[in-house]
Amino acid sequence: MARRKSSDDEDLASAGHSLGQKVGDWLEEFFVLPLLSEVAGHLKLFLDHRFIARTAREGKKITWKDEDENEVDYDFVMELDGDDKHLGIPVAFFECFWRRGKRHSKDKARDDSGKLTPMRDTYPTARFLGIVASGDFTSPASTLVQSRRIDFFCVPKTKVITAFEKHGVQIDYPDRTSEEKKVQMVKAFDRAMVPALKPKIATTLISLVGETSIGTYVDRVRAALGALPQELRFVMQRQSKPAVFESIPEATEFLKNPTFDFNSPAENYIYEITYSDGSEFERPVRSLEDLRKLHHDMDRLAQHIMSLTRK
Repeated sequence: MARRKSSDDEDLASAGHSLGQKVGDWLEEFFVLPLLSEVAGHLKLFLDHRFIARTAREGKKITWKDEDENEVDYDFVMELDGDDKHLGIPVAFFECFWRRGKRHSKDKARDDSGKLTPMRDTYPTARFLGIVASGDFTSPASTLVQSRRIDFFCVPKTKVITAFEKHGVQIDYPDRTSEEKKVQMVKAFDRAMVPALKPKIATTLISLVGETSIGTYVDRVRAALGALPQELRFVMQRQSKPAVFESIPEATEFLKNPTFDFNSPAENYIYEITYSDGSEFERPVRSLEDLRKLHHDMDRLAQHIMSLTRK
């Protein structure tokens, strides 16, 4: 008869994952959040994240709908004209994570980039999709992200480990470390990570990454949002009532001399944009009002970026 796992067994089995989760949570709040807050401040955008309560949304999850009405949650979203009470126009979506080892790094890169790419096809204003990650990554993982036109800001694993070590906190271990040792590391981590220490480690990490790298990242986001439309195209399509057949011979006979019923055609529209960086956006919408909404948001972003440029 198999022995039922005790709570101690479960602690042992999950110790490595638990430590990684704690480091990842720290990274998100004390490194990525300040980084993106600086970017948002430069661009005068609202930054939404799980560390603030916001009446414009329910709960902590930062969710947006794709063009198929599926809700997807993100770590950070930058909005134009957003505030506590109102959702703004989404202009940038971000995911972040920590990976201690290379194993499964491509799977994580695939999952996060897969979450991000639908936003580019849904919102013409979603001009920047980014992953801010730290840890050990394989070349195929970073290549996959970049092949999907997603910005990849990567902080090397050694710099994160060094930042913690400078403050007496150990977060790395050999692959063959026993689970018991990992449990002790988790407990030591919890004891050491008092509130006052967390921002100090972040300050150390920022100095190791370098202000130049962070400044360059701000410029990348600004450049992506600054690629404004060079050509816009509106297409209206009219569809006849469907011609329906119950057999292949009937359908074959119809196509010899087809006649479609346009007495009450269904209409839809396509919004197309070619941007100055060569990228394109195309989205079909069901109504003229939806078309106007997409264009209004794009127009608002263009005005905002141009106002920043004039200052």
